[in-house]
Amino acid sequence: MANQLGKRYHCNACGTEVLCIRPGDGTVECCGASMELLQPKVLPSAD
Repeated sequence: MANQLGKRYHCNACGTEVLCIRPGDGTVECCGASMELLQPKVLPSAD
């Protein structure tokens, strides 16, 4: 899976979060394992 610009990744082992600022091929790794792609947080409506 390619790194996606603007996406956040999370390490399940140590809790580190990173933000991708340059897309590319390969995977984001930390603590010897691939990092998990975080889902966007839903913000409350301003209605």
